[in-house]
Amino acid sequence: MHKKLVQLRINFSPEYAFKLLLIAVILFATLGINSVAATEIYAATSTQPEILKLIARLNLDAPGLEKVKAARHNPDLAARELLVYFQNRKTVKHPVDPQAKVKSLGNIASEQDLQIANNALQHIFVGQPAYPAQFCGTNINWATNPFPDKEWVWQLNRMSFWDAMALAYWHTGDEKYAREWCAQLLDWTAKNPRDDEHKYAWRSIEAGIRGHRWTGLYQRFLHAEAFTPTVLVAFLNSFHDHATYLMTTYSKGSNWGLMEAEGMAFIAFTFPEFIEAEKWKTESINRLNQEIHNQVYPDGHQRELAFGYHMGCIDWFLRTYDLALLNGQQQAFSPAYTQIIEKMCEVPLKLAFGDGTTPQFGDSWSGKPGQYWNRLQTWGNLFNRQDFLYVATAGKVGTAPAQTTFALEKSGLYSMRSGWKPDDICLVLKCGPNGGAHSQPDNGTFELYAGGRHLMPDGGSYIYSGDPENRAWFRQTKVHQTITLNGANSAYAPKHLLWKPGQNLDVLVVENKSYPYLTNRRAVFFVDKSFFVLVDEAYGDAAGEVDLHFQLAPGKAVFDNKKMAVRTDFASGWNVLVQTKAQPGMQLEEEEGQVSFVYTKKEPRPAFRYRVQKEATSKGVRFVTVVAPYNSQMPKIQVRVKGKPAIAGAELTLKVKANGRTQEIGYNLTEQLPSE
Repeated sequence: MHKKLVQLRINFSPEYAFKLLLIAVILFATLGINSVAATEIYAATSTQPEILKLIARLNLDAPGLEKVKAARHNPDLAARELLVYFQNRKTVKHPVDPQAKVKSLGNIASEQDLQIANNALQHIFVGQPAYPAQFCGTNINWATNPFPDKEWVWQLNRMSFWDAMALAYWHTGDEKYAREWCAQLLDWTAKNPRDDEHKYAWRSIEAGIRGHRWTGLYQRFLHAEAFTPTVLVAFLNSFHDHATYLMTTYSKGSNWGLMEAEGMAFIAFTFPEFIEAEKWKTESINRLNQEIHNQVYPDGHQRELAFGYHMGCIDWFLRTYDLALLNGQQQAFSPAYTQIIEKMCEVPLKLAFGDGTTPQFGDSWSGKPGQYWNRLQTWGNLFNRQDFLYVATAGKVGTAPAQTTFALEKSGLYSMRSGWKPDDICLVLKCGPNGGAHSQPDNGTFELYAGGRHLMPDGGSYIYSGDPENRAWFRQTKVHQTITLNGANSAYAPKHLLWKPGQNLDVLVVENKSYPYLTNRRAVFFVDKSFFVLVDEAYGDAAGEVDLHFQLAPGKAVFDNKKMAVRTDFASGWNVLVQTKAQPGMQLEEEEGQVSFVYTKKEPRPAFRYRVQKEATSKGVRFVTVVAPYNSQMPKIQVRVKGKPAIAGAELTLKVKANGRTQEIGYNLTEQLPSE
């Protein structure tokens, strides 16, 4: 069969031979011939039109391409010379160094990597990783989507499993991984031209991710026996298509824009031989220089206000800079570029909990304990930040941060903590601007962590697509730790009023014009670094049910309606008490509660509300609540409120008695209060 196909190449024009080639590949796939065998047939047949297309896209006058230029009228020879050139090229540097392959034998792939790679050999692929891997056919169907969630097919076409195959190849030295990867690359590029029929594979985010990811794969497979001139031609032509497409799309103000720019930059830096490479490089760096100012608030947080995306944006900004630095071209970035990245790297130090997990506001998940500490340690070394190193190593290295409270006023994120040990108390509150699609209407909400336990976690987001009802449920204002009017979602209209850290008392006051005729103000007092007093006020002319909502960690909760108190009931470790000062007409009612710590997975948890009926003639409603984390013995905390009715006066005094000690807490916001 191979000889017959070769004969066709000799007797027919290149264009006709290529059409016959495609028919043959489809025929053999239909008959069940595996992708490696199909690739051997593919490689045995000259793809001269594709070679000629690639040659036209290259600057053949570039140093080192003399033999390719001389052979340009003999496409097969030109392709062979091009492969020799790239396999011996030393002028371009990449974070993945092919010379490191020898040292990687036996020590680079995890057991999970090997399992994913071995499954991929059988066309059992990982799409969205929250779902099981799926068999995508002997003749691979790259549009496979066995789930209602479109994220699966989109992420299938990001090919994370190819990274596992590359690591398995270096780990074992077994050429089977390289052969199958080359086969799958040829299969994907042949089946997925950029057109309307293949939009599932050609969103700009996937193109950008592949632009970055494939350069690393290229470095790992370039010297494999299976990496033939045919593979190189298909790879480079596809990369050219990726870069030219990314030049036409620019998602300003979004993390997509960063992935688009990164993909284009990695193609341009890795393959300067393309005629348009310099244009791609200039455009991608210009975009990154613009977006680091457009997307990052002065306090360092990325504008979408979802922690996972913030961490991703650090990578997307930093990796391209590191690549430029590696190739001596870092001067293309603005002088402030790395300073802003360093400010971004401060965010996990300021907002993460003691075990290295993070708030899961918006489309974020808290993650596994310590999952960000390796990165914080890397940044500590990069920026010579001893506070980064201290937090990342639980105090083994570096110097403790000079403070325990942080206010990111533009982002509307605040943290108060008792110290820097993994089990210390930490509350993180959110009252910020609209972050877009990955944000939720939850201003005023907070997360509470103590003793290594997420006592009052944010609900998370559960899912992106395929289940609009549940996505909407997790985005409701009423399933967060904040106030609602008649259960409706609130607007984004934040205002920072007061931030006053102290030795034994930290004070934060923020407000949000949540509804047209009702504004919510929340004051948080962190008393003796051990418990919190919340003063929540809803003022305006609106009438209806004003609810103050709280959610606890999954597990049993104990309700005491007489005392207006609810507490968790863990048999060991830390618990939390939530108790609101009783007032006429107030009701304590249980609500539906759910939390999602992992994409597509959710579980029930205790949730409740304090409800007060507000009349249009009343100035406002006030709730005074103690939120007290504790270990073993439940604390006894009494709060007396001295002052005029809610919103009638600016001065408020709290008399707090706890642990045998009584203290008065007062604040005055005359200038910020509306006139009577």
